[in-house]
Amino acid sequence: MKEIRYRPIGVIHTPFTNIAGMPIQPSGAKGIRGTIRLDSRWVAGLKDLAGFSHIILVYHFHLSEGFRLHVKPFMDDRLRGVFATRAPRRPNPIGISVVKLLGVKGRTLRVENVDMVDGTPLLDIKPYVTKFDAVQTPRMGWLSGKAQKAAGVKADARFGPERGTSRNPAGRRE
Repeated sequence: MKEIRYRPIGVIHTPFTNIAGMPIQPSGAKGIRGTIRLDSRWVAGLKDLAGFSHIILVYHFHLSEGFRLHVKPFMDDRLRGVFATRAPRRPNPIGISVVKLLGVKGRTLRVENVDMVDGTPLLDIKPYVTKFDAVQTPRMGWLSGKAQKAAGVKADARFGPERGTSRNPAGRRE
């Protein structure tokens, strides 16, 4: 497969200067505000965005180094397959969050319910549309009975940068 490259379109600014103690999901970040500073060449793309109450942020976990195929997620004490979790240390360290859009002024977006570290590179913005995006799910795998507790769980250092780890065949740390 051919390599894919993305360039950030802006930077997400939040009150969180490091991973430890951060909310692990937007539901645990209720009322926490941040800003997005878009690169000036993308400002025209913000036309009509202010009409939406919520947006989906697609971003790069820039502090994530390497990955493991089995991880111990924040809300469990057992190893789980990385694709059955939202852990930041992944083969492609991409995160998504639905945040409340408070306003758009020039190239700055004011948002609420931020659950990412300050300085996170933003890859894309999409409008959140309940009719498209809200799906009632009959199964939540290992998260059944745990998902409602996410609001009270904070990140620790388990997915922060590691030193002296081995590399997998793809050249990433394990």
